[in-house]
Order: sequence, then C-alpha cells, then structure tokens
Amino acid sequence: MSEPVNSHSDNPHLLVVDDDAEIAEILRRYFAGQGFDVTLAANGVAMRAALDAKQIDVVLLDLGLPGEDGFALTRYLRENWHGALLIVTGRDEPIDRVVGLELGADDYVTKPFDLRELLARVRSVLRRTADAPSPLPAKRDSRVMRFSGFRLDLGSRELSDARNNPVPLTTGEFELLSVFVAHPNRVLSRDELMSQMHGREAGPYDRAIDVQIGRLRRKVEPDPSQPTLIKSVRGAGYLFAARVERG
Repeated sequence: MSEPVNSHSDNPHLLVVDDDAEIAEILRRYFAGQGFDVTLAANGVAMRAALDAKQIDVVLLDLGLPGEDGFALTRYLRENWHGALLIVTGRDEPIDRVVGLELGADDYVTKPFDLRELLARVRSVLRRTADAPSPLPAKRDSRVMRFSGFRLDLGSRELSDARNNPVPLTTGEFELLSVFVAHPNRVLSRDELMSQMHGREAGPYDRAIDVQIGRLRRKVEPDPSQPTLIKSVRGAGYLFAARVERG
C-alpha cells in the first residue's frame, strides 16, 4: 500500500516502486532524511493509484515486480506520465539497460547501489527535467517533418513511408529519429545523441545508441546492411544524410 511520508508541498515527491519491503523502507528513510516526500508502491496497481492521487516528481522503478513486467510499467509511465524516471533493479544485463533506456528511462541503476550515488543521480535527473520544456505543451506539437519519402509527425509521434503506410516506432526510436531530423547532415557523437535523448553522456560501455541505430536503420533504410541515410562516421559518430523539410 502506498505510504506518503509527509505532505510538505515544497519537497520533491519520490515514488518508490519495489516489492522488496526492506529495500523500499531503506529508500523511504534515506530520501525522507534528504528532504523528499516519499510514497511506496509494491506493484503496478499501487503505482498507478499513487500517480493518480499525488503530484509525483520522480519514480524509482524496480523491474522485477509481481504480476506485471517492469518494462511494461516503464512504457506505461512514458506514455501517461512525464516526470523523472530511474530504473533501480537487480538486472545487470546490458540488454536490459538498453531496453530500459530505449523505453524512456532517464537513468538505470543496478542493485546493490550506494545511497549517496543514487541521491546524486536522482538530483541530476530532477535538474534536467526541471530545465527541459514540458513534453506535454498546452497546444499539441503539429510539426511534420519530411525526409527521403518519409513523413514524421512530431505531435502524434507517428512515422509513415512514401505510400503512407505507418512505420511503428518504439519510444527510443522516435526520440533518436527526432534528434536526427533536427540536425540533418551533421555528425553527432554518441555522447551528443545520448545527451539529446536522455540528458546524459554515453558511458564507455554504453551500447544503447548503437542498438537503437541498428533498429532504426531496419525501418528507414532500403538496405540496412549498406546504410545511406544514417551513416556511421568512423571515430566520430553518426550522420543523418537527408534533406529534411517541414510540412
């Protein structure tokens, strides 16, 4: 059951979604001592109830929850809520990290973690989300970008090909393509791409960008094995070699 620590309206409100009662209580006490309001939720049902009842600023989400996959909850959060999201989990496989970031998590922290480092990551993500423009403006973004026969609607987040057939995109693929169409014919490093998408630099072993590039190429390139649209620039990054037009 969700349990708010206090109701000080000026405090950032943190929602811990974890079915491990001991870890959840450790996080509750620590972050409450650091000036946060804290609510606990042991599953997806309690998480949704907390989001409906309170103004939540940041979510710490475990992936190994009973009854509902953590990645499904990540997708739900990114489609229905727009605060800061950190995955905090025991899953340390690189593919899990890639999927989590691709679905829109702002950071990925593996257990066991250092509380001070986790606090620093939470504060960093909160600063970035506070500085960023709201992803849900009052007036829907109606810009349409066209390139190489494709049509990308930034408002509806939909991509269609030259025959007007829809091209399904994951959250990560849409965000990556949005960065490319905003910076055509310019070499972008992995750090620049990661910063534009997630507000952080790519780590030395972070393959999330490369994985997403490969997936996006399979959807927009005539021959993904010989890319002509999303080009690799050795030692520098990637270049979106397309003429982009609005409307």
